[in-house]
Amino acid sequence: MNQLKAGAMLSYLSIFITISIALLYTPVMIRLLGQSEYGLYALIGSVVGYLSILDMGLGNAIVRYTARNRTIGNKGEESKLNGMFMIIYSFIGILTIIIGLMLYYNMDNMFELSLNKNELEKAKTMVLLLTFNFAISFPLGIFGSIMQAYERFVVTKIVSIIRSLLIPLSTLPFLLVGFGSVAMVAISTLVNILCLIYNVYYCFKYLNINFYFAKFDYTLMKEIIGYSFFIFIGVIVDKIYWSTDQFILGIVSGTAPVAIYAIAMQFINLYMMFSTSISGIFLPRISVMVDNNIGNLELTKIMIKFGRLQFIIMAYILSGFVLFGQAFINFWAGSDYKEAFYITMIIMIPLIIPLIQNIGISILQAKNLHGFRSMILIFIAIFKIVISIPLSIKFGGLGTAVATAFSLFIGNIILLNIYYQQKVGLNMLLFWKNIGYLSVPISLSTIIGFWINGVMLNDGIIILILKIIIYSIIYLCMMWVIGFNQFEKQTFLSIYRKVINILVGIFHRLHLKKAN
Repeated sequence: MNQLKAGAMLSYLSIFITISIALLYTPVMIRLLGQSEYGLYALIGSVVGYLSILDMGLGNAIVRYTARNRTIGNKGEESKLNGMFMIIYSFIGILTIIIGLMLYYNMDNMFELSLNKNELEKAKTMVLLLTFNFAISFPLGIFGSIMQAYERFVVTKIVSIIRSLLIPLSTLPFLLVGFGSVAMVAISTLVNILCLIYNVYYCFKYLNINFYFAKFDYTLMKEIIGYSFFIFIGVIVDKIYWSTDQFILGIVSGTAPVAIYAIAMQFINLYMMFSTSISGIFLPRISVMVDNNIGNLELTKIMIKFGRLQFIIMAYILSGFVLFGQAFINFWAGSDYKEAFYITMIIMIPLIIPLIQNIGISILQAKNLHGFRSMILIFIAIFKIVISIPLSIKFGGLGTAVATAFSLFIGNIILLNIYYQQKVGLNMLLFWKNIGYLSVPISLSTIIGFWINGVMLNDGIIILILKIIIYSIIYLCMMWVIGFNQFEKQTFLSIYRKVINILVGIFHRLHLKKAN
């Protein structure tokens, strides 16, 4: 459990660092690049990002089946499993190169109406770099999944934090001397590969893993494909939800609307990180619980326990963004990006529901019941594309955001909650009863927040920070008095004590250093 707690704490530290980088680095980057160049960078990232679906859900399969073998204690079977995945991912890497080259040679046909000649040349170079990045990442990514299955969450999160810090620290000097988006992609590729190589070293040095290639277990492979297929469908759905909009905007409108939408997606991605960082940690543990025939009531309690914690955090972020997001974006990115506020808010509101229920996805994967979810969501995603195209042509980024929000509401909220209740056996009425209790302090805090905005009309950065601090204190007080249950109070106090101890320790060391 120490690894779980430490992993969860490091997940939020990683999020804090990511947010800090976004706040400090992104505004500098978009100003140095300019709206057009930043839009091109975001566009190519979203297009080539489709190569990530070639993972086909096998990363989750590595975690699940390696965790199961650890329970059994069969190192020989684990070596066969590792060898099988390495062969599969090597073929996927080769397939990635082939598809990337096809994309490279068709860039002119796709974007000749929206990109000029210089932009097309830069786009092609970035496509080659990102294709190489993905092709290497697939086979080397196996080692990160093995580390997760071994519950080495501390190491994986530290590597993730280092990667997050190295990329902006390495790219900023190049941007300052005049390099553009191509240099950013090249440096990001190099940093990513170095971090992957460290994972390889760690697995061989500390986990003593082995690879056995001589005998390919086709029976196990068939079982893994059956498990991974619907996760693969879910990955496709995620790419459609979060990358297709920029792709469509890039084709019909050019780089400027893509740049605005990319700013909105930065906030959306950070929003999702706060929730998914915890749920991913629990997949190995939930897999073991399901294998040990833990009942649905216990699984429901887990979903409620962490769903409430996630809702407290996500509702704070959502309400804070509704209250102060417009002023922040104007200061942070500039008035050219003001539409990003409305795009973000349109998507954030329905997104909060699936984000507080993502422990349920881990339960579905552990029970091997994620097929229905994946099939429903793929049809919803196709529907989203159909309505996104005319909406983006007529209303730009706002139209695509509405399409995304509507599809989230139908698929992830209505249909999936019915499935959790009727087929999976989770007590969603009990879940929503527990979540519903938290709506009172959240509503009261938001109302007071609107009053604060009405009283403190100055939109200067100092006043904005002051309003956020006041609102945060009000939100915490409301939650403590009428929101938190005993577990949540203990969790908050535990985090508070640890933070205080860390600060006291730092102050004490600084005092001793000064005294000496």
